[in-house]
Amino acid sequence: MIGSRVAILDEVIIDSSHAWHIQIGDDVTLAPRVHILAHDASTKHHLNYTRLGKVTIGNRVFIGASTIVLPGVNIGEDVIIGAGSVVTRDIPSGSVAMGNPAKVVCSLESYLSRKRDEMAVYPCFGRECIVNATDAVREDMNRKMKDRYGFII
Repeated sequence: MIGSRVAILDEVIIDSSHAWHIQIGDDVTLAPRVHILAHDASTKHHLNYTRLGKVTIGNRVFIGASTIVLPGVNIGEDVIIGAGSVVTRDIPSGSVAMGNPAKVVCSLESYLSRKRDEMAVYPCFGRECIVNATDAVREDMNRKMKDRYGFII
């Protein structure tokens, strides 16, 4: 089951052979190449059975590019999973996790506090830099991002 306002970006794989074991909440973003698996066939040849596991992803979750979510995992609400992570165990609500295997590295609030501080230092760009941006607008963005980073709405 997939909730409301879920963004599923390019090349996302939601285990089609066992999709009914996967529940995705509201306001979730699955960045490019995320894989969500509800089965593990490593036992098939030896035991003649494939292991299944329900996957639950709460509301307001961002899962970064190329992350793999394995069977039996519960991801709480208000969670960010860093790009390239392998989620092998439950991630509690209100946290930021990353790595292989993914581990909680901080609370969501402390992460957002650091990003708010960065927004005071780095340039912030509006919608005009997304929709029909000209080459001149793109060049101006890169010039303003002399320190590497920026934020866009």
